[in-house]
This record gives sequence, structure tokens and C-alpha cells, in this order.
Amino acid sequence: MTDLSVIILTHNEALHIERCLRSVKMVTDKIFIIDSYSTDNTVALARGLGAEVVQNPWVSYAFQLNYGISHNPFSTAWVMRLDADEYITPELATEINEVLPGMATGIAGLYLKRRVFFLNKWIKNGGYYPIWLLRLWRHGQGFCEELWMDEHIKVKGGTISRLTYDIVDHNLNNLTWWTQKHNNYAIREVIDLLNITYNFDDKETVTPSFWGTQEQRTRYLKIRYASLPLFTRPFIYFIYRYFIKLGFLDGTKGLIWHTLQGFWYRFLVDAKLYELYQTVGTDKKDIMDHFLKTYGKNLGSPNRPVSV
Repeated sequence: MTDLSVIILTHNEALHIERCLRSVKMVTDKIFIIDSYSTDNTVALARGLGAEVVQNPWVSYAFQLNYGISHNPFSTAWVMRLDADEYITPELATEINEVLPGMATGIAGLYLKRRVFFLNKWIKNGGYYPIWLLRLWRHGQGFCEELWMDEHIKVKGGTISRLTYDIVDHNLNNLTWWTQKHNNYAIREVIDLLNITYNFDDKETVTPSFWGTQEQRTRYLKIRYASLPLFTRPFIYFIYRYFIKLGFLDGTKGLIWHTLQGFWYRFLVDAKLYELYQTVGTDKKDIMDHFLKTYGKNLGSPNRPVSV
């Protein structure tokens, strides 16, 4: 076993959690799960496979992950973040076991490649592979930036390196679940785009840079995307992904994926933004009051629960 602990967030993940944990056990038995009060048998399944499970109310992904980082009961040299619907490939497990113990002391974090499956198909095109994510870091040197959407791990001190092999994101739920989930995501995405303009909070985030790391480039492009006119940017983004980045090579399932995730979802976000401006206007305080009253979301502090 590698000197590594893995943090996983769960809520009703009975469909995925056994697959995830069995893959993690190829590298460590130190598994820490923060469950946001699942109503299925997620917790029982996880504990049955030896995971340490605590329950904590859900506020945001960043809040829950940082809670896990700060309350991690395992004092391991390395920490890894994994989603419940993800798993480690055998090749990556072998690489972690072989490489991590001898990692140079100056390296504080490691990028892993993520491959995404949709309707049981690996989405290889449209800019969706490889996606490099910082998922491994030295204990005490990593935390999650406090954003409403697309949050990343930030590492303090040291340099960042890469491993060769993949984690796999393969959600087994159906399209109805997927669209409902992304409808909820759209509210968080609206807040994240608004925050670029209004700066609701003063939180430490990834520094935007086109020539930087993948998360720095993603943040830079998101800021540029936010400056484009409503309802034009979903078309531009879809054309870029489906034609310029060759998303059409992913076949029928790829067409569904790139249309839903690359166009429909972005158009829905713009529609919600349009509705917001029509309802409350563009005044910063009015927008903050609206989200507090309507959604119970305190835009000045995304990781603090409120009562409404």
C-alpha cells in the first residue's frame, strides 16, 4: 500500500461507490468519505469495503472537499481527490504504487488524465481527452479554491508534475438524471459567471493564464467566454468543440454529448442569466438579494450555509 489517502464525496452513490472503492484499494486502504446524508445504502456499502465515513451537510463542493481535507483522519504523505463515479485504471494504480514512494521532495502535486464516458462511450474528441486535473498532492499543501463551479485544487509550495495513466469518469445514471443534474449546475454556473463581473467575494483562486496549467487556461478561457454576448457564445462554443476540435468523430453518442454538454447546457445558463436581468436588473446588491431569497445562496460567502 502506498502512503496515500483518498477523499471521496458522496450523496446517493450506491450505483458507483463499490466500483470506485475497489479501484482505490489497488493503491491504498486509507479511504475517507464525506457523505451528505445519502438516503440509499451508499454509507453501508462504503463501510462494508473498509472506508472511513462521516456525514456532513452539503453547502458546496469546495466546502465539502475542504472539510474532508481538514478532517482527514489519515496522516499520509499524499492525498488524492476522487469522485464517486470515477475509478482508477489498473495502469494508473501500478504507476502510483511504483512512482509515488520515490517522488522527488520538491514535487508538491500531480496531474492525472481523466477520460470521460457518456452513454458507455469514451468521449475522445471535442477537446475532452486528455483533460489534465490536479488530483494528487502532498499532505498539508493542497486545498480547494472556493468557487461555485469548476473548482480546482491549489497547491502551496513545490512544483507540479504529471503521471502517465488515467482516472475514468463513467457515470451510470440515465439521461433524465443527467439533465436534471445539469439544470442544477446551471444555477452555480450563472453565479460563477456573474462573479467574474461583480466579484461577490474575495477568495483565493487559480490565476488565469492562457499559457499556464490546464486549470489556469480553463479559468482564462472562462473569463473570456463571460465577456461574449448572451446566446451567441453557446453557438460559438459548440462549433469550436464539434467541428474544430473534431467532436463529430465521437459518433451518435458523441453528438448527444457535445450537443447537451457543449450547447444545451451553455444555452440554459444564458437563459437563466437573461431571466435574472429581466427580473432584478444588473445592480449587484439586487442580484445578491435575489439569490439569497430565491435559492438560499449567499454570494458573498459561497461556503457558508444560510437560513431563508
